[in-house]
Order: sequence, then structure tokens, then C-alpha cells
Amino acid sequence: MSSMSNVAGLSKYIRTFPKTRTLIFSIIFISFIAGALIFLIHSMADLTIIEEILYGGAFGFGVFGISSIMSGAISQQWISSMKGMNLKMKHSMLLSLISMIILILIAIIGSIISAIFNMDLLINSILFGCVLIFAFTIFVLWSTSKLGFVKSSFISFFQPMIVLAMYIVTFVLGNVDSILNFGIVPLLIKIVVAGVILLLAVYSFIKVIESPMQKNLGIGLLDLVSVFISHLNEGTDSLESVFEEIGEPIDTLVGILSFKTKDGIKALFLSPCVHPGPIGSAGGSNMPTILGNSFDHFTMVAHGPSTHDFNPVSTNELKKIESSVKEGLQNMNYSEKASKFVRYSKENANIGVQFFNDDLVLLCTFAPYGSDDIEFGVGLSIMSQSKSHCNVKNSVVVDCHNSFNEEKGRVLPGNPEVFQLMDTVEEIECLKQSNGIKVGCSEKTSLKNLDKNHGIGDSGIKVMIIEVDGQKTAYILLDSNNMKNGFRERIFEEIEDLAIDELEVMTTDTHSVNTLSNGYNPVGTSKQEEIIKLIRELINEAIDDMEDVKAGVFVNRIKGLKTFGPNNSTELISTISSVVAVSKIMAPIIFILAILFAFIWIFYYPVI
Repeated sequence: MSSMSNVAGLSKYIRTFPKTRTLIFSIIFISFIAGALIFLIHSMADLTIIEEILYGGAFGFGVFGISSIMSGAISQQWISSMKGMNLKMKHSMLLSLISMIILILIAIIGSIISAIFNMDLLINSILFGCVLIFAFTIFVLWSTSKLGFVKSSFISFFQPMIVLAMYIVTFVLGNVDSILNFGIVPLLIKIVVAGVILLLAVYSFIKVIESPMQKNLGIGLLDLVSVFISHLNEGTDSLESVFEEIGEPIDTLVGILSFKTKDGIKALFLSPCVHPGPIGSAGGSNMPTILGNSFDHFTMVAHGPSTHDFNPVSTNELKKIESSVKEGLQNMNYSEKASKFVRYSKENANIGVQFFNDDLVLLCTFAPYGSDDIEFGVGLSIMSQSKSHCNVKNSVVVDCHNSFNEEKGRVLPGNPEVFQLMDTVEEIECLKQSNGIKVGCSEKTSLKNLDKNHGIGDSGIKVMIIEVDGQKTAYILLDSNNMKNGFRERIFEEIEDLAIDELEVMTTDTHSVNTLSNGYNPVGTSKQEEIIKLIRELINEAIDDMEDVKAGVFVNRIKGLKTFGPNNSTELISTISSVVAVSKIMAPIIFILAILFAFIWIFYYPVI
């Protein structure tokens, strides 16, 4: 999960760009100050300090400011007309601002060196800066807008061209002999040759880092980056089309716990072995809400054993889970028999166990020690072992996913945690069952004061209380991606005074919350008091909602669910890792050499 989540953390920067008017004001202010500073550094004898500031500020605004504002406005329109992606006006203006700052810094450095050594390097510095921002803009546009190399190069040339045009106009109109005494022909030759050098550098680097992804998965790295940004920035479903190209069908399971009254189903508790990822609203990221809303009654969608390998490639795949649940409900056998809720533990593993007639529900957690996703194969082993050990027909395994520890990874075959779970299953006793089950439910969804910024998704918080033989057990589910370590234990302490005997707090592992905060965004990082207060209210409401029910358990197969798959998921991560490794070596070599050649060409090319 860490790879996906670290990428998700970038989304906060994509969504928090300054407003366009703020960026325009920044361009005007910085360009004026920069121009004044350049004039003050050159310290012209025929101008007073005030005149240097005013004339220099006007010069800076005219050369740097106007060109950047024009570039930001026109480039965005061009890209939109060319069917490019992701570049809104504020993005385009920010790109122009960053480019302008790079150009200004180089111009100021050139002015300082000129003043120290009594040289005139300003025009060469501006030329060198223009070439650098040309290459920088190509890299950004080609990587994010899905325009292609040629169109990106064409648009990227606009800002440097306007800068040079404004420089020439300023010289002609202002006759600034002390600043510019340079022919136009050598100027054009210098910038064209230097531009070609950096153009080839950008092209070579992009092609090198794109080839592994194209060869291994059949998709371009830049296409993936473009649609990823588009999804985070605009919520488009273009990312799903890329996932569908690399996805593979799998068979998996969904555990179903159903309670019904004489009037029909009262509540569903589902544990699909499908991972609610990868991010935002793409694929199955919002599965707990989408699947829960597919049914007309109270529905809790917990986290079944699964990792990012089992991310659905699109939201349409979730219909297969819905169909499997409905099919399972048709085969459900209901009974009034159930056992009390009992906990068993071995080392770090902790399993809450409750029998329903000939079936079993296991709530697995490693709290307070922390863990991430329990892998499907591990969950399948626990199911088989518990069915054999307890002589039951169906075993529903739930990964409570309720103790976040960044140092703890997934629970995979061979990990010590696997054997801790298996040893805990061996401790389970065949509990005595009683006739008579009562269930009460309560939920709060789409909370105004507790939203994705606080780690809670669209399904909010849901509580189901099961009473058997006088024991009330609260199943508490938060629509969140894991839980801050220690928060589960605090919840336990804060509701000890309520009329319940046992409880477990779970999260859905929804990845819909990953676009507004850091990569993980576990619940409980903020507003713990408000969350606990709401849980207390929901428990009391669920107690008031108690009524007699019958319970049924069934584990059904989900066939042909198209997911990332264990092969492609691993391939994707390993390919990205190889691209990063290659980039660390190739980027310095290619760009340092290209920049060095461009520098030598611009500063040592003889004046014609």
C-alpha cells in the first residue's frame, strides 16, 4: 500500500494551487522587483536611485512580467484547443510564474557577475534562462498534458519568444545602450542551437524512462502520469481506462452475514475479499459506499483479506460483487441460534469469534501492534483452518484494519503474523449457542464536520449491535483507510459506561480518502473527540433499534472480477521502481551535459 499511498500524497499539491489572480499579482510584483534590482546592480551613472528603481521596474515588468502573463493565458487556450489534459488557467499561470522566476534568477546572477568583473553578460544570461525554461516547460507539458512531444515543444517556445521580443522592443523604444548592445542575428543563432541541445536532452530522457513501462505493460509512462493527475484534479474516469488495459480477471470470495425479521432483511454485514483501491474514486476505491448503496437495507461493507493486487480496475466491476452477494442471499439458511462474542489471542494476533448456527465470523486484528492488509491467500488459509477446526460450513474472515503503523507492512505468506493468526484459530473453542438473536442498527453518512479531510469517507460511521444470551456486542465500522494507532483502544475506554458488553472497531480501508491528505490518512489523526461522541450516539440509537432476528451466513465466489492482479500489480510497482532507479542515473548525466553544452555555446559563441 505504501507505493500507492505515497503517490496519493502528491494530490494535496495538485489541488492546492493558488488562485489565478494571486499568481498574476505575484508575476507583476516579482518582475517589477527583479527589473529594479537588475538596474540597481548595473548602477547607471545617468540615473538616480529612484529612476533606476522605476525604469528598472518598468523594464522587468515589460520583459519578464508581460511575457509571463501572456504565456500563461495563451498557452492554456492552445492546450485546450489541442485537446490536452490537466492544464487549467491557474496551472498555466503557475507554470509561467515558475519559469519566470528561473529566468529572473539567472538574469540577476549574470548581472552580479557583470558588475563584479565589468562585463556585459545580461543578454547571454537571459538567453540561457530562456533556453532552460523552454526545456523545463516541454518536460512539464509533455509529462502531464498528453499532448505529445511536437505540440509540447511548440507551446513551450512561446514564453521564451515573447521574453526576447519584449527585450528587443524595450531596447528599441528605450535605447538602453548600457544594457543591450547585441545583434539580433547572433542572438537568434545562439538560442536556436542551445534550444535544440536541450530539446534533444529532454526527448532522450523521456524515451529512456518510458520504454520499460511500454515494454512490460503496454502503456506509456506519460499517459499514466497524465490520466493520474487528471483523475486527482478533475475526478475523471480516464485512469480506469488505463487500468482496464493492464487488468486481469480473478476469482475471489465475499463473506455475507445477513439478519432478517419477519418483514425481510434488516441488516447485512459483508466482507468482500476485494481491495477498495487504488485511489480517489478510481476502480474500487469507494467500494464500501457504492456496494453498500446497492442494497435497500442497512449494509456494512467491512474489509476482507485482500491487498492492492485485488483492486478492481473500474467501478463497473463492483456490480459483480453485488451480484455475488444477491446470489448468496438466495442460498442463505437462517437460524435463531448464535453464540456470544469471544476473543482469542496468540502473541500479537487477536481474533473476535462469533458462531451463527453452523457458521462462523472471525474479526482479525493486530491492534495495538499495527499491521496493513492481510493478503487473500492468508485469509483463505484462515477460512479453511477455522472451518476444519470448528466444523462449520462457512467462515467469514474480516481484516479489521484498525491499527496503523507505518513500519508494519502487509501480512503476507511466510510472515510471523500468519502463524500467529493460525495459532489463534487453534485456540477457538466450539462455543455453546443459544436460541434468540436481537440486532439493532444505526448510521451517520456524509458527515459535514467529519469528512475525507479527517479520514472518513462517504459511508461515515455505522454501528450494528448483536445481542445473544443477554450479551450485547457492538460491531463498529468507520469508512476509513486504517486507524491511528491507539485510537481503537481509546474508543474502547470511552464507551465502557454504555450498555454493551463487547465491541470491535473496524475500518473499510476505503481509498477514497487518500486524495485530500497524506498517503495514508488514517482516521483518528484529528477530531477524535467528535468521532467518539458520534459513536456513543450511534450505539445508543442501535440499542433502541433492537429487535428479534434470524441470522444467516454464506461465503460466495465472485467470478471473473477484473483487478490489477498479482502479476500486473507487481509488474507495475517493479517497473516504476526501475524507472526511478534509471532516472537517478540518467537524469544528471543527460541534463548536466546538455546544460553545460548550452552554457558554453551561449556564453562563448563569438558575436557576429
